[in-house]
Amino acid sequence: MNAVANRRGFLTGSAALTIGFTLPVKAAKAQGGGATLTPNAFVRIGTDSRVTIIAKHVEFGQGPATGVATIIADELDAAWDQVHVVFAPANDPLYRNLMFGTMGVGGSTAMRESWDQMRMAGAAARAMLVEAAAKRWGVAPSAVAISKGVVSAGGNKAGFGELVADAAQLPVPQKPVPKTPDRYVYIGKHVAKVDSKAKTDGSAVFTQDVRLPGMVHAAVRRPPAFGATVKKVEDSAARAIPGVLDVKPIPSGVAVYARDTWTAQRAAAALEVDWDLSKAETRSSDQMLAEYSAAARTPGKQVEAAGDAAAALGRAAKTIDAIYYFPFLAHAPMETMDYVIEKKGEGISVHAGSQFQVGEMGAICGVAGVPFDKSELVQHFAGGSFGRRVNPMMSDGSEAAACARAYGFAAPVKVVASRENDLTGGWYRPMTVHRVRAGIDATGAISGWDQVCAAKSIMKDTPFEAMGIRDGIDGNMIEGANDTNQYKIGDFRLGQHMMKGGVPVLWWRSVGHTHTAFVKETLIDELLELGGKDLVQGRMDLLKHERAKGVLAKVAAMSGFAKPPKKGRAKGIAVHESFDSYVAQVAEVSKGKDGLPRVHKVWCAVDCGIAVNPDIIRAQMEGGIGYGLGHALYAEVTLGEGGVVRQTNFDSYRSLRIGEMPDIEVAIIPSTEKPTGVGEPGVPPIAPAVANAWRKLTGKAVRRLPFAHGDNA
Repeated sequence: MNAVANRRGFLTGSAALTIGFTLPVKAAKAQGGGATLTPNAFVRIGTDSRVTIIAKHVEFGQGPATGVATIIADELDAAWDQVHVVFAPANDPLYRNLMFGTMGVGGSTAMRESWDQMRMAGAAARAMLVEAAAKRWGVAPSAVAISKGVVSAGGNKAGFGELVADAAQLPVPQKPVPKTPDRYVYIGKHVAKVDSKAKTDGSAVFTQDVRLPGMVHAAVRRPPAFGATVKKVEDSAARAIPGVLDVKPIPSGVAVYARDTWTAQRAAAALEVDWDLSKAETRSSDQMLAEYSAAARTPGKQVEAAGDAAAALGRAAKTIDAIYYFPFLAHAPMETMDYVIEKKGEGISVHAGSQFQVGEMGAICGVAGVPFDKSELVQHFAGGSFGRRVNPMMSDGSEAAACARAYGFAAPVKVVASRENDLTGGWYRPMTVHRVRAGIDATGAISGWDQVCAAKSIMKDTPFEAMGIRDGIDGNMIEGANDTNQYKIGDFRLGQHMMKGGVPVLWWRSVGHTHTAFVKETLIDELLELGGKDLVQGRMDLLKHERAKGVLAKVAAMSGFAKPPKKGRAKGIAVHESFDSYVAQVAEVSKGKDGLPRVHKVWCAVDCGIAVNPDIIRAQMEGGIGYGLGHALYAEVTLGEGGVVRQTNFDSYRSLRIGEMPDIEVAIIPSTEKPTGVGEPGVPPIAPAVANAWRKLTGKAVRRLPFAHGDNA
């Protein structure tokens, strides 16, 4: 498998056969030998036998480029080393996410939404090659076989390229028949990632790598508090720095232009800015937390109810009344948000690793004042996201466009956010408070569960509000907490408060599940123990879904959960469903020298349907565990006096270090279900698994994250 190819090279390539299945495709014949079939393109087969696959999802390490290549190559029976992948242009009619209605990826949808689409695209291409070969050799299509890119029938053999011209004359099959699982060649097997070589040898191009002739570099000085605006700027010190080209006000702050990024960032720091704070968010995190906590003590808007939770709690033999606190969290991808914008004709050319290509290009073109249909997105690899590369307001791309426009499009402008801008710039996982009252009866069975969640809505007052809020309820806030999600709890109530505030909030890897899973799995653990129940069997008795039971049984067995752990250690367990996938984890924990949990090993069982790429699934589980663990142990964004963010770089926003990464063992449950999410579901169970182990070690229930906050020692 070769590295992702240059998109411009693809667009200007030789004669080829192109087919895809986003929109209904009428039977048609290509015009001329080797001409392209349109309108929808996922598969391109050239006269050189190269198979080019067009990936509609951004590749920032989660593996969709390899995933779609695996599915199509398998259906096509291509040789793996003849397959190449390119990124699709920004085009909703051709490349929309079938679950969103627009081009983009998130919510662990890449394989979920494209599984059938990619299978059909590959199967159609194969059928056309088979029919072309059958006609050429005068045999029945059933006599034609394809293996590793070679088409054969009896003594006849041909490569794909030899059949392209004939195949391009045929009608596109409307109902191609995809393979049955027993015929899979690549799906479920080890294949090399399509981008591994390029990322290893340095040939992969990220936006950070883009260098254009005459390009200038811009850095933005943003206000110290969210919602503040520029009142007055003194820029003489900044302009005196060698290499500085200009200073311009823009809506989000002040842009400085220079010969290189470092000079631009130094000059931005040298600006003396008088800020207007009249509309700024000036509350501290502690003030917000107090308001959220007060709200969580009241019923809130009812999200869901079953039975009579209040009555059940009233007759409970024992009860727990707990308040859980979760901080703002930054995404902190290794590659900060970055763009290169160049004027081209009536439009612009935008270099970016865009997660929602059409929406972001629309916002960029709007700010730039140029027509969308005259502009192009040059899509690149991106260095991580975790939810950061898309926000409902498309503010990062819009800021870059404002920088380019303020400079008069006099040169290509590259905008790279500093780590300080990244961490202090908002778009955090929302601060959240849960209050839960739950009880058990005399037999140890759960008797009532009343839960209230208070957080700022990600969706409200954004262009996505109509999609994300129904009947005044933000589903992102309480996903994973509702009774229908996992456990059989007869008397249940869930309420929600949508809090107001000026801190911009955003989806964060596994979104609401990051806190709802923690509340659910730690409290279930306490209730089972309070009722004298086994922590595994007690969950088994309550779980609604057989797939959840399957991963729980698997992780309990592989970890030896029932056996006593090593001296000074404890094991905690958690199970959770998110993005249609089921994950259970066991964490083996001791108390570290710093007084915080030291996680030695994590066992993980995942049921994500058909495992398209097992290696990628394991990597996503491992990465999710590391990401979730680091944030659970150390990370929080706090606002101090005047609403100023305290954490400005990795010295104060602590990540998991390599020596702290536990050993991880992952088991993938065999399944015939369609593929489901893997990019995010590894995150939610790790924090409660560690917290449950910590409670065994210390006797203290964990009510506030991160552990390093000091309330859990």
